[in-house]
Amino acid sequence: MSIVRWNPARELATFPTDVMNMQREINKMFDNFFRGGTADEDSLGTSLWTPAVDVAEHEDAYQVKVELPGVSKDDVKITMQDNILTIRGEKKLEKESKNSSYHRVERSYGSFQRSFTLPTSVKHDRIDASYKDGILTIALPKAEEAKPKQIEVKVK
Repeated sequence: MSIVRWNPARELATFPTDVMNMQREINKMFDNFFRGGTADEDSLGTSLWTPAVDVAEHEDAYQVKVELPGVSKDDVKITMQDNILTIRGEKKLEKESKNSSYHRVERSYGSFQRSFTLPTSVKHDRIDASYKDGILTIALPKAEEAKPKQIEVKVK
């Protein structure tokens, strides 16, 4: 066994690559966990698909925005029952052409469902939904009693 002089610069040379590889693996692990499956890279992307959602509260309404790229508006259903807003639908797999073969498929397909519990202060009869450029926007107006009120403080 020979004695080798330790050179810290030699180990630091591979440091960025090692960190990036570790970060990539951790990101993949979390992506698989939150997508609801353990899809490997050779799968056809048919694992559970969960679209990204933003929920915001404004002075007079709640707003829900859902990213649904490649989903037809006819394939989306919105229901409101017992103060639970449910958005469900399906992103369908495109038909393969006989003249092409896929080398890699990374886009996800399949059914999805997202549910959100809303305050009782939503006007159920005034809910409005619109769909443009792959973004579903749902406006949920607040009832009058839920809107913030400004009270003037009198000084005596």
